[in-house]
Amino acid sequence: MDIKITDDIKYIGVDDTTLDLFESQYVIPDGVSYNSYVILDEKIAVVDTVDEYKLKEWEEKLIHVLKGRNVDYLIIQHLEPDHTGGIVRMLELFPEVTLVGNKKTFLFLAQYVDMKEEWNTLLVSDRDMLDLGAHNLTFLMATMVHWPEVMVTFDATDKVLFSADAFGKFGALSLTEDEDWAGEARRYYFNICGKYGIPVQALLGKVKPLHLKKICPAHGPILSEPLEQYINLYDTWSKYEAESKGVLIVYGSFHGNTAKVAEQFADMLREMGEEKVVVVDLVRSDMAEVIEDAFRYDRMVIAAASYDAGVFPEINDFLYRLQMKNYQKRKVGIIENGTWSPSAGRVIKQLLEEMKELEIIEPMITVYSTLKEENMEGMRVLAIEMM
Repeated sequence: MDIKITDDIKYIGVDDTTLDLFESQYVIPDGVSYNSYVILDEKIAVVDTVDEYKLKEWEEKLIHVLKGRNVDYLIIQHLEPDHTGGIVRMLELFPEVTLVGNKKTFLFLAQYVDMKEEWNTLLVSDRDMLDLGAHNLTFLMATMVHWPEVMVTFDATDKVLFSADAFGKFGALSLTEDEDWAGEARRYYFNICGKYGIPVQALLGKVKPLHLKKICPAHGPILSEPLEQYINLYDTWSKYEAESKGVLIVYGSFHGNTAKVAEQFADMLREMGEEKVVVVDLVRSDMAEVIEDAFRYDRMVIAAASYDAGVFPEINDFLYRLQMKNYQKRKVGIIENGTWSPSAGRVIKQLLEEMKELEIIEPMITVYSTLKEENMEGMRVLAIEMM
């Protein structure tokens, strides 16, 4: 598909509609795009390459755009293999090309490829500039968004930010052209960059004053004005603030009894006037999407069966992943179930107490095997406290 950026900036990225799991863990039913860009000027710069599995298609696009000219600079913003699969091929095609990166870029690059002494390199630091002719590029270090070597590139002429993994989104561009950006961008952000809120805030501090007209990420669509909607969402997400008011109820149930408790509690909240209640069977849901919703809403209730003197395994995994992504600033309620010695609540509480700024709401509800009338009053109290 032909993607217009500016007269001088060309898109040479490719779609991957065959990959089933991004980073071998995140379901991507609509695939993903690997974005690469060419800036045509007195000097020509390519910003990032693509995954090696899509190298042939990328090379064809590159050669077509160049129309016989050579590449002067290859800007390496991020060293993960889905962005750097074409580096060696670029050097084969254009032996005089200069690789542009920071100190950690070349440290990591040497781990992926056998670097040659004859390769030309340009070492840059934060706010260093590169003059292509009409276009003047500024490199902004974006350390830990989401790797230590990440940097982004600002073209002052066209007010374009090449943002590496920031502002990225799942989905091949050919399949998701008319799709709402926030949904898959949110799932992408919290599962890929979510741990690194402070570094994202630092990057936003550098980006906000630039009066951008376009953002060109490494994955997903090119973002055009008005850009405030995207920047504001990143600001909210990276501060770990809730995007929406609502209650997420996550449950793990062996034989369906805990599921019934979760649904009953959801009905209570709705009857009390809660407008947004989302109930999720963790076993039958995409874990990454549940992580996304946990960050999206301001409250959460975990309903879990006990297991081996601990907690339902998927709930344990869910809480571990939340902790990894710095889950915080939320109200959380707990409902446990067990037959002879309920243990889920104790384990859930211990795991939650290791996280930041969480308010664990009392009472914790204990159900013995099946929901009974004697449980209803406690659940009503918990529902009131969650409102």
